[in-house]
Amino acid sequence: MAATASAVNPEGSVFAHRDFRLYLGALFLSTLASQVLSVAVSWQIYELTHNPLALGYVGLFQFLPMVACTLPAGHAADRFDRRLILVICYFIEALAAGIFLALAVRGHAGIWPFYGVLALFGTARAFAGPAASAFVPLLVPLEQFPKAVAWNSSTFQTGVILGPALGGAIYLLGPAVAYGVCMILLMGVAMVIASVSSRGMSHPPEAHLSGLGRLTAGISYVRGTSIVLGAISLDLFAVLLGGATALLPIYARDILHVGPTGLGVLRSAPAVGAALLGFLLGRMPLRRNAGPAMFAGVAVFGAATIVFGLSRSFVLSIAALIVLGASDMVSVYVRATLIQLATPDAMRGRVSAVNRLFIGASNELGGFESGVTAAWFGTVPSVVIGGFGTLVVTALWLWLFPGLREIDKLEDLGIENRK
Repeated sequence: MAATASAVNPEGSVFAHRDFRLYLGALFLSTLASQVLSVAVSWQIYELTHNPLALGYVGLFQFLPMVACTLPAGHAADRFDRRLILVICYFIEALAAGIFLALAVRGHAGIWPFYGVLALFGTARAFAGPAASAFVPLLVPLEQFPKAVAWNSSTFQTGVILGPALGGAIYLLGPAVAYGVCMILLMGVAMVIASVSSRGMSHPPEAHLSGLGRLTAGISYVRGTSIVLGAISLDLFAVLLGGATALLPIYARDILHVGPTGLGVLRSAPAVGAALLGFLLGRMPLRRNAGPAMFAGVAVFGAATIVFGLSRSFVLSIAALIVLGASDMVSVYVRATLIQLATPDAMRGRVSAVNRLFIGASNELGGFESGVTAAWFGTVPSVVIGGFGTLVVTALWLWLFPGLREIDKLEDLGIENRK
């Protein structure tokens, strides 16, 4: 696919490629399933414990397998068929949903079995993430890859919009129904991915590197490439500090008093903003000033977090979360395009694994951090402090990574890596 990239009109439609259409369909279904699962698990655990720290453990037990599996997952994505890896991982996620279903049907012996299943789910996600990230550049010509990133992100966000609202509504029928729906959706995703014709590139091991060197090559590449390191670490610290979404069950139940359906709406709100901006970028990709746009997006993300933390109005809270999601989409778009275009295909799996680890740290570990700080300082102070921390990180990274803030055209980053 990459060999013909120069002959393809970059203004053409990414939807002309069958495999990309199938992949987007699978992405939508898997996102829908994971969001329904997330709403069901978080609400059920909070109902059982009424403890913010218990919600923090939901993120922690998904993050720990990611830490343990990052290096082998990235290595596998560069050595083996990325499509096959995805199929196996989605079947394992379906198995995890089935175990949640069994726990719900049998009754609750405690919350620790839930954490064990979350660890299994997190392990599958740890292997799926690098394979998926490194798979997308093979589905479209590189000239169209920035558009593919925007449509990929907006499709994901559309699933995030519909998934929590659907999860909140389904949960009213009982957690077993929610977990059963997730299991069926994830089995469907595995079958859709299996029908993709592209098998994904596999690369022989680098003869000049030891086994450990091949495993850690992604870390070495990120550490030695300033713009990649800056983009990944900016997202890590900004979202780690500003991650208020793990505390949404508390806002829905105890602060805004809107119940599980309101929780679904709150969880969907950031994705509304992200999806709208993603659809816009899919039609009109960012042409210039990519670096400054990324920093501006992170700064707005921090400000919107502060507004949400202080709000007592359901409408204002939704508006703040929409702005938060739209601003985060700018950062996601620039970072995802930058990382893939600035990385050779033989390294994409391992670099994507490092990126996924940072994303997981900012999301799952950020959820744990939010639960801990909420337990220490209270829910509202925790969110407001995190928003201010995001603004501080943005200012500091502007100074530490001048090359990142000076990036203009994203497509120029991929010239040396085109085949």
